[in-house]
Order: sequence, then structure tokens, then C-alpha cells
Amino acid sequence: MTGFHIAELNVARLKHDINDPRIADFVNNLNRVNAAAERRDGFVWRLKDEAGSSVAMTREADPMVIPNLSVWRDVTSLESFVFKTVHKRFYDRRAEWFEVMDKMHFVMWPVAIGHEPSLEEAWRKLDQYNAEGSSDQAFGWDHVPDANLWRSARCSGSAA
Repeated sequence: MTGFHIAELNVARLKHDINDPRIADFVNNLNRVNAAAERRDGFVWRLKDEAGSSVAMTREADPMVIPNLSVWRDVTSLESFVFKTVHKRFYDRRAEWFEVMDKMHFVMWPVAIGHEPSLEEAWRKLDQYNAEGSSDQAFGWDHVPDANLWRSARCSGSAA
């Protein structure tokens, strides 16, 4: 798609409070993983607060649900980061820190180049995906014919 980038929202529900030592390894490596993302070819933008994170930006007053919102040049760039960098080591450990969610918790959608989606827009896209299924306006990895790394990754570790 010419003139578009890909936005993604990934949310997770923590098993324990953000300050609980049982998830310290996750929390202590957030900056490392985020810095790795920002150095990747294809990275465009990510939502972050003054502390450089988005974990405090919860929805519906549920402090256990944490979002990650970013924009990438294309799906290939995002997929490469998720499954071919330090991120993959933490992805494989997700069952240690996050509950299994009863709905889809990851969505991608096209955004105009230069657009930085709000968290509210991202939640709407995730809600749309959960209500209507995959479309060109809100989709997951299985909607992208060239995305293949996720197929093997979903089998490693438990889904979260």
C-alpha cells in the first residue's frame, strides 16, 4: 500500500501488579526491548509517556491491562522485530507474566504516513477486529500472506 504505514496495538493482562517481583524481569527489560525496536529498520513511532513506556496507559481503569502501540513502515519490518530480535526471547516467556486473554489482543491496521494513532483509535481497531473479524482495516498476522514467522512462534510458549 503506497502512502501507508502499519500501526499495531498489542495488549496484555498482567498476572501480577507491575511492581511485583514475579514480573520484574519483564519490567526491567522494557527499556531494552523498546530501544531495540526504535533502532530497527522500518520502525516509525511508538506511544510512550515521560518515562518512555506505555504500561501506565490502561483502559477502563484496569491497571493490569497494559498496551503497546507502534507504527512501522510495513508488516515485514514489524514481523522481523517481533520474531527475530531480543523481543522474541521475551515473547517466548509471555506465559510467565501475562494471563491468557479471552479475545484477540493484537491488531494491525494501515495508517497514513505521518499519522500517530491515539490509544483510543487503537482500542477502536481492536474492538472492530474482535467484533467483525479480519478485514483490510483491522487484522492480525493471518491476514498477511507474506507474514510467516508468527506461524512457528505461536507454537513456542503458550499464547498470551
